[in-house]
Amino acid sequence: MENDNVIDIIKGKAAKGFRFIKFIVLLFIAMIILMIMNPFVMVGAGERGVVLNFGAVQPNVLNEGLHFRIPIMQKIIKIDVKVHKSQTDAESVSKDLQDTRSTIAVNYHIFPEKANWIFQNIGIQYKERIIDPAVQEVVKAITAKYTAVELITQREKVRSEIKDLLKQRLLTYNIVVDDFSIVNFSFSQQFTQAIESKQTAEQLALKAQRDLERIKIEAEQKVTQAKAEAEALRLQKENVTPQLIKLRQIEASLKAIEKWDGHMPKVTSGAVPFIDVKSFEKE
Repeated sequence: MENDNVIDIIKGKAAKGFRFIKFIVLLFIAMIILMIMNPFVMVGAGERGVVLNFGAVQPNVLNEGLHFRIPIMQKIIKIDVKVHKSQTDAESVSKDLQDTRSTIAVNYHIFPEKANWIFQNIGIQYKERIIDPAVQEVVKAITAKYTAVELITQREKVRSEIKDLLKQRLLTYNIVVDDFSIVNFSFSQQFTQAIESKQTAEQLALKAQRDLERIKIEAEQKVTQAKAEAEALRLQKENVTPQLIKLRQIEASLKAIEKWDGHMPKVTSGAVPFIDVKSFEKE
């Protein structure tokens, strides 16, 4: 009897151990199946998730974070909604039929809530399909309104018009233009040389005009100086009186006395200078 109880106990423990092992195996298999089916999806920063039910695009868009999906039935396509830069080369003709070449840089992003519409109607290659052709079309439309010279002198206005028109075009595809710039803008070699020649001629003409103005100013200065000198001479003549002449003679005689050493010159030309000292006393 006791042996039967021991056997029953051993069998019970064995059954529990077998059930535990079975549970571990089933759990391990479930984990493997779960990993294979991958029911969870992580939508990263700057992304949106487009939900597909057996390939059909759904109206709901998944935001950033961890989401559950139904395995086999659902598939999640991640769409980047961050700001991107597109650089496009465009060729066009100006109003006066001058060939122009430009490089256009556009910063853009798609509406996050419209990621499913873009995936369904355009696909993920929307830059090549929509943005590049739109840039070239808009550049041609705007440059055709201006002459080549106006494209140079009114570049900021041209840039603003291209940006506004491009915004309108891309907005219909749920693409937002954040910034726009003309990286490079060039013309044919013949036109460029003509512009350079014109600038050189204008600079030479400006230099000649400045030289002429300088010569006129210098001539006016000389005339003014001559008039001033003539006026000074006239005033001096008006101020010359007999008393002034006599004063200058006295000053000259006094200077001669200061320089005389008291000796008569040994060699003279005949006449001996005479200083009338008495004439000073009369004064």
